[in-house]
Parts: sequence; structure tokens; C-alpha cells
Amino acid sequence: MREKILSILNDIDDSVDFEEEKSLIGDHILDSFGIINLVGELEEEFDISIGPEEMTKENFDSVDDIEAMVKRLAEEG
Repeated sequence: MREKILSILNDIDDSVDFEEEKSLIGDHILDSFGIINLVGELEEEFDISIGPEEMTKENFDSVDDIEAMVKRLAEEG
């Protein structure tokens, strides 16, 4: 799962070492357009639905945060 998330992030912006970044939102690495693209790709890849209530800094600020959200949503699914 983590490798696929990293692959999706690298497709969005391959100039960032997403594995090392710990504040994607706080450091303005992911902007609103990037998050929208990411959400669409995550929903398609993992067959999950990411609702507006999930659009928080806590869910998208690092690869760990994104992975935890995807796992949780997949389990709830």
C-alpha cells in the first residue's frame, strides 16, 4: 500500500522526496490542486471514498498520515 501511495504522489510531483517529508501541507508541498488529484487517485486505486470530512491536514500531512487514512477507510468500506 505504501509503495502505491508513494507512486501516486510521485506522479503528482516527482521533485519531492515524499518518504522524507513530514509536513506536506504545512510546508506547502501539497496544495489544494495536488490534494484533489491525490484523492481521485487514492479512491480509484484502493476502491475507497474520501469524503469532505476526511479533507484535513491530519490526514494528508505525510505519507504515514495518508496511509493510515487509506487503511482506515478500506477497513470501514
